[in-house]
Amino acid sequence: MREKNTKELVDILGKTHLTDFNSYCNENKESMNLDADAFPVYIKNLLAEKGITQQAVFLNADIPERYGYKLLSGEKHTRQRDIILRICYAAEMSLGETQRALRKYEMPVLYAKIPRDALLMIIFNERPGSILDVNNLLNQNGMEPLRTSGLQN
Repeated sequence: MREKNTKELVDILGKTHLTDFNSYCNENKESMNLDADAFPVYIKNLLAEKGITQQAVFLNADIPERYGYKLLSGEKHTRQRDIILRICYAAEMSLGETQRALRKYEMPVLYAKIPRDALLMIIFNERPGSILDVNNLLNQNGMEPLRTSGLQN
């Protein structure tokens, strides 16, 4: 069974009665975030599909390897959306895959009405180069670069 997008689920919910809630959950469990492992499993599956190692992602994202492994295993959690964006960009994720990863990490998705987010959306679509290139583009447009973890391992 294929995963339904949010709009499809909202449409179904519009026709669902309270007494049918359990049926809704059972019928749509593939489309719902039901566990804390949603993000690590999603990222690891994408990396396997793309043939990219976690080590390469951390190197390209300019994130300390030990910290990155802890994030992707679920051992550590960050509140810095920029860290997740760095990982997604370094993992060569599309904009759609990135938005999904942010949702699975329970972070706000990139929002087209916020100028920095809008530029990041274009960057994810066009893939102009490395994280350094991304930060240069953000700086050139008077915006904060993607922050690092602050850890020096």
